[in-house]
Amino acid sequence: MTLTAEHSALATAHREALADLLLRMADDELVIGHRNSEWTGFGPILEADIAFSSMAQDEIGHAQAYYRLLQDLGHPDADTMAFARPSAKFRCSSLVCLPRGDWAFSVVRQFLYDAAESVRLEALASSSYAPLATLVRKLRGEEKYHLLHGRTWMMKLGSANDESHARMQKAIDELFPHALGLFEPTQHESAIASYGIQPRESVLLEEWRRSVEPVIREAGLRVPANASPVHGGRTGKHAPALAEMIDAMQKVYRIDPSAKW
Repeated sequence: MTLTAEHSALATAHREALADLLLRMADDELVIGHRNSEWTGFGPILEADIAFSSMAQDEIGHAQAYYRLLQDLGHPDADTMAFARPSAKFRCSSLVCLPRGDWAFSVVRQFLYDAAESVRLEALASSSYAPLATLVRKLRGEEKYHLLHGRTWMMKLGSANDESHARMQKAIDELFPHALGLFEPTQHESAIASYGIQPRESVLLEEWRRSVEPVIREAGLRVPANASPVHGGRTGKHAPALAEMIDAMQKVYRIDPSAKW
């Protein structure tokens, strides 16, 4: 593919850093979207079922938009990126890869993830890379409602009764270290920050903490102390659960990759 003048003007190091960031964001969105879609037809109430299905559709749509920006940088098209790569080539965080779990698990995961995404999109809205900044300004509106949905369920289940409280606390204790891993530093941190694409991951992490920890406490839950971040996803080191999900997701595509739908 021939790069546009704007893309060609990016120094090689900056282009690689930008592509790495876009790949991480796209893969996170694709995988969390697929995980949320696993609730379709199984939600605890019809409204929740529809909401999670709708959010899943949004996330996969966002993934497609990020893959298209990657294509502008010379990478394959969105379908190839989603359906023709093995799991080791994905750069998603461990948080999104974990199996669906129960409703409390999925609610907590979605809240922690959407809070992180909101922080990242807010930073990227003023990114030096104009195509990305323009895109995320469009996506922030949808993410605002995703975060509101998650916050509402946190409040509802955090103190509804002893069982819901216990399930929510168990989910937070298990997921918080994986959520910290959303901000795993990469080898491209310096280039990303120096070019003004986005702040360093440590800066976003602190903003995320300021966002989620008061909500957790307001919901009557406890923020895990001294949680150690789960890293590795950004370099392709994933638990077997991701490979199982990718195999299922790509099954139809692999039957005939050249088929036109």
